[in-house]
Amino acid sequence: MREDAQALVSVIVPIYNAETYLDQCLASIEGQSYRRLEIICINDGSTDGSLKIIEAHAARDSRVKIVDKENGGYGQGCNRGIDMAQGEWISIIEPDDWIDPGMYEEMLTFAGGFQERIDVVKTPWTDINNWDDPERQEPRPSLLKGRLKTSRRPFTLGENPILIELHPSIWSAIYRRDFLNEHHIRFIEYPGAGWADNPFLVETMCQARAIIYLDKPFYNYRCDLPGSTLNHATDELVARPFDRWLDMLAVIERIGVTDERVVAAHYIRGFNYTFGAIHDDGWENEVVQRKTREVFSKMDPGLVARIPDLAPHRKSFFFDVMGEGPRKFSYLPWARHLAKEAVRTLVAEGPVRVLRRAKRALIPEERSEA
Repeated sequence: MREDAQALVSVIVPIYNAETYLDQCLASIEGQSYRRLEIICINDGSTDGSLKIIEAHAARDSRVKIVDKENGGYGQGCNRGIDMAQGEWISIIEPDDWIDPGMYEEMLTFAGGFQERIDVVKTPWTDINNWDDPERQEPRPSLLKGRLKTSRRPFTLGENPILIELHPSIWSAIYRRDFLNEHHIRFIEYPGAGWADNPFLVETMCQARAIIYLDKPFYNYRCDLPGSTLNHATDELVARPFDRWLDMLAVIERIGVTDERVVAAHYIRGFNYTFGAIHDDGWENEVVQRKTREVFSKMDPGLVARIPDLAPHRKSFFFDVMGEGPRKFSYLPWARHLAKEAVRTLVAEGPVRVLRRAKRALIPEERSEA
């Protein structure tokens, strides 16, 4: 709608012990070319210098609002911000990331070009790899870049289910506040960070009646460092990706989603989380084996077998774990998928990364991999 181009945006920044990168994050928000912002900083019981940094920014910029509270976790902090927000649009920015100067201006101008009332404006992002070493730091287009074309009309998730298949990336979108309130959408308040973005992703994308996509990245996301997720210290951390997948499935079932395209995308996320856990903690880990069986038991075997974008060796692994194997599957649908991926990656990143990703895709993951 035309008035979206001048709407107030409530930018929520949930902060816990983020002093190293917080100044850069807040400066990138304050430096936006679009000025109609309220910047809600939720200091979630930080024990470092985060609060002083926030206070310094608030002293210089009247748009900065401070909530100083006891630690309650990422989800609780985001909910506090949504509840107090006054803007027509909600944005969530993580305190160790930063955004490009034109983000809100371009997203709102884009939304303002549609006659319809838009629920979600979604964009890709930039992955920042090796961010701890300035000499090796490397920005890369996210996997979403180039997969979807910039929207000519609003759509629903069933038309582009990849939006729940890749990284949750809830921060590379803005959400109409009335949409969140009408559907009673809030974060589950897990302790700590808790991967609270996972259920919020499916709550928003599955319930939105009008999503638009702008294929231009503005958000700079500091990725996990190599090796940082290996050998988790507790069973809860090992189980977390599986548990969040189950929580997301519970949301999908509660909402009543029956679109096979959406369910298949969620299954692919389940396989990604499963093989990620096998890589990080090893198939010999009892928690990995138990939670893999729990997740797989929630999947429809017939749908698993039909998903064209699921690697054949992953399908075989599923049926083996569920005691229905061994089975063999045609590589033709997977080969067509890889060809499409190669073209997209070639355009976005160049031939060297095409070869790297093709190699990773063609080499089956090993259950014994640690």
